[in-house]
Formats: sequence, structure tokens, C-alpha cells
Amino acid sequence: MSAFWLLVIILALAVLGFVLGRARALASVGGDRRKLHSLPSFYGYNVAMLALVPALLVLCLWVILQPIVIHASVAGAIPETHYESSGQLNLVMSDVARVAEGLDEMVRQNVMTREGIAALDADSTDLRAQLAQVGVALGGEVSPTILSAAQALRARSETGTLALTVVVLIIAAGGFLFALRSSTGDFRARNRVESGVKLLLIGAASLAILTTIGIVLSLVFNTINFFGMFPMTDFLFGTVWSPEGRGGSEHLGILPLLWGTLYISLVALLVAVPIGLFAAIYLAEYAGKTTRAVAKPLLEVLAGIPTIVYGLFALTVVGPMLVGVFGADGLGWMQGARSVMTAGLVMGIMLIPFVSSLSDDIINAVPQTMRDGSYGLGATQSETVRQVVLPAALPGIVGAVLLAASRAIGETMIVVMGAGAAARLDLNPFAAMTTVTAKIVSQLTGDSDFASPEALVAFALGMTLFILTLGLNVLALYIVRKYREQYE
Repeated sequence: MSAFWLLVIILALAVLGFVLGRARALASVGGDRRKLHSLPSFYGYNVAMLALVPALLVLCLWVILQPIVIHASVAGAIPETHYESSGQLNLVMSDVARVAEGLDEMVRQNVMTREGIAALDADSTDLRAQLAQVGVALGGEVSPTILSAAQALRARSETGTLALTVVVLIIAAGGFLFALRSSTGDFRARNRVESGVKLLLIGAASLAILTTIGIVLSLVFNTINFFGMFPMTDFLFGTVWSPEGRGGSEHLGILPLLWGTLYISLVALLVAVPIGLFAAIYLAEYAGKTTRAVAKPLLEVLAGIPTIVYGLFALTVVGPMLVGVFGADGLGWMQGARSVMTAGLVMGIMLIPFVSSLSDDIINAVPQTMRDGSYGLGATQSETVRQVVLPAALPGIVGAVLLAASRAIGETMIVVMGAGAAARLDLNPFAAMTTVTAKIVSQLTGDSDFASPEALVAFALGMTLFILTLGLNVLALYIVRKYREQYE
């Protein structure tokens, strides 16, 4: 039985459990709700929760782990003579998965029985024709090793699915019967339901934390593997980035990438911070209610535009426009549409609603009594904004700018399409450069062999970027929390 139908069954069992649990509790006290420890609905929720939640957790974990375990067991059975590296093993397993999918489709379309599938051998003259008939495209012949691995993959997947069905139904039925049996008038159903909900909330919070820990650990372990193959000092202080030049320690220096990242982010902040801050001051201090109700949502529409659209805008509109002014026909400073200025301007436009929205909230949080006191001393509105409101809101505004900077440093699509791919140390804002995020994409594009430093360097780049953005976020939160209380 598929996971979808298992989910439908346990959901139906939970609904039935709610109805029966509520009815059983009421029946145990002769229909007098006053004799129940908890409200009748809590008894229904208790049965539904015990029928649904444990079975659903097992179902989710099984669906996630079964392919991983089966893939590892089948890959371990493939002789090492059929591949030379982990990348080639992945390609072999891709063929195995395609053949196994074709065998499954042959069974579903009644082209062949399960017994016939198990008895197939690679010398069958019509095997490729039958696979092509069910829509499986293969690049070469089906070798005996691939066929036997596909048969093993199919058999173990079927066994795992059968075991999943039995285990999930037993757990769901067991929880259903146990909870239904305990649905009596003196049972503390509300306490159990509230404890169960609390555990679910703790689990949700723990899942987010564990996901973060998993991401960090994956970066750390792969970065350690990279530095086991490549000197750390050459990576951190190297001034040349050229991964295709294998064997040379100077080819994987991060400094050109960091320079491009910080340079483009600086240009973006020079665009976003003044415009966003001035927009926030206008909306918070000068705009009427009608103007604010219209202008603020329109400004924040920019935040909902996908970054790939910004990248296309940079490549097709902003880049050619800058070339027309600073290119060969103009000042002669710019050679092509891709440059630091192109990516920085467009990224700055993308960050405007980020800066303005945060700054607007921070300015509005300044107590009105401070404004009234300034007006009472004879200050004008502009003097009040300049000498009272902005100093009071300055820590929060600085925090907003630092958060915007971390957002700019982590941007990918705009710099991929607008900044170019040249890793260089250059002060010319009209030259093409690249960033850390762009090179992470390029290093992991295609069939990457994760046993080579040219692929593992992406994790070292990601770790560097993670530390940089984490530091900016921590600094922003520190500034906001340290100085915000002075004005509350």
C-alpha cells in the first residue's frame, strides 16, 4: 500500500476515533456532561491524537529513511570493479533506479508478472524493448550487474512498503483502541491532550533546531575534508581563483570572491539604505493615513518579486543602460553589461523594502511622548525628526542595516546574472566580478565528484559565508537589544 493511502486510512481512523471517543465518554456517564472530568471534545481529541500522531511519525520517518537504507544496501552490493569513484557509483545507481522504475511499470501495465521480473536476466533479447515500451530511456545496454541490482532494489522496496503498511496500521489501530478504551468519565482527557500538544510544539521547535544543527554539521565535516586535501592558509589568503587549474595551491584562494561579495554588497547598501531610510521617515512622520495605507504595501511589493526576475532585470535593462552611459560609446569605463554596478544597483532596489519596513517599524516604536516634549520646547517637525526621533531609533536602524547587509551577502541569482563570473581584485565598479554564492553554484553544477577539492571547496565557501552572515546577524541583534531599552 502506498504512503498516500496509508495517510488517508489513519486520517479516517482519527476522525472516527474523535466521534467514537466523544460518544463513549458521554455514554459512560449516562449523557450527563457535568460528570465528565473534561469537555467531551477532549475525549475525542485524545483518541484521534493517539490514532494519528504516532502512526504519522512512523510513516514520515519510514518514508524518509527507507530509500536511504535500501540505496546504501544495493550500492554496497555492486562490485568495485564497476566504478572508480563515488561519482561513477552515483551514475551507476541512477541507471539501477531507472531500470527498477521500468520493471515496476512493466508489472503495473501487465507487461510481465512479478515472478517473471524476478527471473529476468540481462541476456533477454526483448528486455530493452520492453523497458522502452514503458518509457524508460537507457543510455546503454542493461548489464547483468545493473539488472540484478535493480531486481534487488525492487524486491527490497516492496518488502519495505509491505512492512511499512503492517507497522503503521498496527500502531494506528493500537493507539485507537487504547485511547478508546480509556474514554471514561473519570479519565483526565484534557491533561493528556494538552500534554500531547505541548510535546508536538516541543517537537516542532526541536525539528527546526536539529535542522540548523544538521546544516552546520554538514558544512563543518565537508569543510574539514576539504582542508585535509587543500592547505587552509592558501584558501584563506590566496589571491587567485581558478579551480580548473588542478594541483596548484594558488588556484582556490577565496580573497577575490570575498572582495567581489563585499564590493557588490557595499554598492547595494549605498542604494538601499538612503532610499529605504528616507522612505521610512516619510511614511512614519509625514505621510497621512491614506497615503501610508497605499504607499507602504506598494513599496513592500518589491520584496515579493523573485530574485531571478531581478537578475533578468539587471541583465536586460540595467546592464545595457549602464553600458550606454559608461561603455565604449560613452565614458569608456565599462566593457560589458555584467558588472559590480549592475548587480549592486539591482540588489539595492531589492533591499529597499527590507530597510524601509524595518526602519518604519523602529521609528514608529519611538514613544510619542518624546515627540510631544520636543514640540513643547518649540522644535519644528524636521528638528524633532532629526534631533529626537532618529537618535532614539538609531540602534534599531543600525540593526536593520546590518540585517540588510547579511541579506545582500547571501544573494545568488542577481550576482550570477548581473555581476559576471570573473574572480578578481579590482576597484573598478564597472568591471565584471563574482561572489562566493555564485561560485558555490558553479562548483556544484553538474556531476560533481565529492572526493575532489574542486567540489569540496563549495562547502568551505559556504562555511565562510555562514560565519560572515551569522556574525552580522549576531551584531545586529546585540546592538538592538543593548540600546533599545533606553527608549522604552
